[in-house]
Amino acid sequence: MNLSRFKNRTTIGVACIILALIIVFGVSPLINNAAKAQTGIVRVEKDIEAGQKITADKIEKVTVGGYNLPSNVAKRAEDVVGKYAIAGLKKGDYILSSKLSSNPFFSNPYLYNLQEGKVAMSVSLKSLASGLSGKLQNGDIVSLIAIGGDSGKKEAVQLPELVYVEVLAVTTKKGSDSNQQNQNQSTTDGDQDIPATVILSVNQIQALKLAAYEENGKLHATLVSRGNDEKKQMLLVAQESIFSQIAKGEEGKTSGE
Repeated sequence: MNLSRFKNRTTIGVACIILALIIVFGVSPLINNAAKAQTGIVRVEKDIEAGQKITADKIEKVTVGGYNLPSNVAKRAEDVVGKYAIAGLKKGDYILSSKLSSNPFFSNPYLYNLQEGKVAMSVSLKSLASGLSGKLQNGDIVSLIAIGGDSGKKEAVQLPELVYVEVLAVTTKKGSDSNQQNQNQSTTDGDQDIPATVILSVNQIQALKLAAYEENGKLHATLVSRGNDEKKQMLLVAQESIFSQIAKGEEGKTSGE
């Protein structure tokens, strides 16, 4: 009985040794070779905005380790140049085919990537001055000053619900995004339309406020932040905090009644 157990243990031990040798001399070299394998890919050299046409000066060809690369990573410049970015691309990003579109009319990707709980809403810029003299851009954080509305009063007020709002796009009276028009059309005065509306990312409460002032009043946009993603996120969080404070205040009034 003891001899049988000894033989079984010996067999198991030998099997383990053989398996270890296979891993060390067989599998490991394959993994190491795969990790060391180099391949050429296309990478972003300059930031590319969503909806922007990709040009040769915005990309670079680099050699990287081929192990565990996404199967749809772009490897040839000709597969990228002339395409349109579906989402924003930052310097150093690998370019995936899923982030590209051949359609030049894919000009409003921001409408396909709305955050949960948010809606896109367009409001009128009723004068050049009300929209920062036509200088608003997508990604800006603005604060909205309201005049009129349901109250009918002409005094300007800062609504707590609209202190920090993200701009998704600015459009002309023809419905085209003004930033795309600037890229694709002549810059002569006669060829460009003055921005007529601004598309904002808002929640349902903000949308109701905007609708009231769109119908019966006027809105002025003041620029709070541009080009600083960290500050942008901080301001949007601050706006959510304002909503929490408003909700607590309303709960207090209800309980007091």
